[in-house]
Amino acid sequence: MTSNPNRYFFEIAYNGSSYHGWQNQANAIGVQQVVENALSKLLREKIAIVGSGRTDAGVHCIQQFFHVDIKSEFEPQFLLVRLNSFLPKDISIQALQKVKSEAHARYDAFERSYEYKITKVKNPFLAGYAYYFFQDVDMPLMNKAASLLVGTHDFECFSKVKTDVNNFSCNIKLAKWNQKSGLLVFNISANRFLRGMVRAIVGTLLDVGTGKISVVEFEKIMAGKDRKKAGMNVPPEGLYLKEVKYPKSIVINQRLSVKKG
Repeated sequence: MTSNPNRYFFEIAYNGSSYHGWQNQANAIGVQQVVENALSKLLREKIAIVGSGRTDAGVHCIQQFFHVDIKSEFEPQFLLVRLNSFLPKDISIQALQKVKSEAHARYDAFERSYEYKITKVKNPFLAGYAYYFFQDVDMPLMNKAASLLVGTHDFECFSKVKTDVNNFSCNIKLAKWNQKSGLLVFNISANRFLRGMVRAIVGTLLDVGTGKISVVEFEKIMAGKDRKKAGMNVPPEGLYLKEVKYPKSIVINQRLSVKKG
């Protein structure tokens, strides 16, 4: 056992339907707990992981990262295969790479991207994976409102009321609706997100799209910083953490991905 453990970034994907979000919970199972237990058994040492961020209960993840310090020696490809065999079918480790000892999965991420999927047709095969919203919406109008989100703003109006943050400022780089494979999809990218922020934004934009509020009123809601004035939080099953970006300078070794069959 070495005194200076090596730090690795693991890339993970998961179906969030059965979990109470990412973070460990006192009375519920989070994805973090499942992964920590699997790694601890596999490496025969107590493992604690740090994620790039939290996801709420029921939210899915296409790409998330966590960092972990590992003291023991291991063969990376073997660890990937064995770890995936230890994990349940709704959690998958996609890759790992060695990073600098000071690299941090949460604080070094400079951009995160989410997408929210809406189906206008009741489809049993999309249940749990897209929000069924049957009302007609004006997508160009929603995109007009969404364009107001781009830039650095105070997004307190879209944040959960009880949240431990120093400020509500976020820099949004992309916020746009489009049609994709029969679904209405909202894509949003930013340097950071507040708790419940994306789901509140989508709910408020749907209010614009259905004519409940105007684009001008949407802008006033942003300026007012009052969560009660914004729209509902849409259900979690339509939300996907899509991508997390890091500076290349934190990486030591190349990304080692799971070999495809």
